Amino acid sequence: MARYTGPKAKLCRRFGENLFGTAKYDKILGKRNYPAGQHGKSFRRKVSDYGMHLKEKQKLRLIYCLMEKQFHNYFVKAEKAAGVTGDNLLQLLERRFDNVVYRLGFAVTRMQARQFVTHGHFTINGKKVDIPSLLVKPGDVIEVREKSRSNVMIKDAMDRTEATSPYSWLSVDKDKMNGQFLSIPAASEIPNTVDVRLIVEFYSK
Repeated sequence: MARYTGPKAKLCRRFGENLFGTAKYDKILGKRNYPAGQHGKSFRRKVSDYGMHLKEKQKLRLIYCLMEKQFHNYFVKAEKAAGVTGDNLLQLLERRFDNVVYRLGFAVTRMQARQFVTHGHFTINGKKVDIPSLLVKPGDVIEVREKSRSNVMIKDAMDRTEATSPYSWLSVDKDKMNGQFLSIPAASEIPNTVDVRLIVEFYSK
């Protein structure tokens, strides 16, 4: 699966917020909270209706580190499922294996979580899984593989994240290096700075 490999600081400056969670982007935004480029600081342009919708879609896609086709596929699934499309979309994204690893605190960013997963460092219900896009189900237990428990990067990530899960739909035991996906969260519980309604409207046009 292709992934974005360009300068991430520019994306954070374009949207005016830390999309990737790393502390260094907070520092960059603290110094230069305006778009990159020669005229970034002074350039002002009225954003069109289409531009507003596109911006929200791009922001959510980048937060979860997805390419366009993959993100659109999630929207199609969300639209076909029962319930509110925007809520369904957020819930599908939260259930991604790499995102759950990130939320459990086994990785500092979603990008790092994806790398850990693809390298086979985690199991689900005792079976090794290296597919970042796999959708975790309620009751699934995620655990660091025995062979990976001495991995310096994983241990460092665990030291830098919270000891217990701040999310009601997850439980984690850092000492045992495992966690559980308890339930599918309500959309209102998911930390989010995106107007999902605009994304639904974007794809509905």
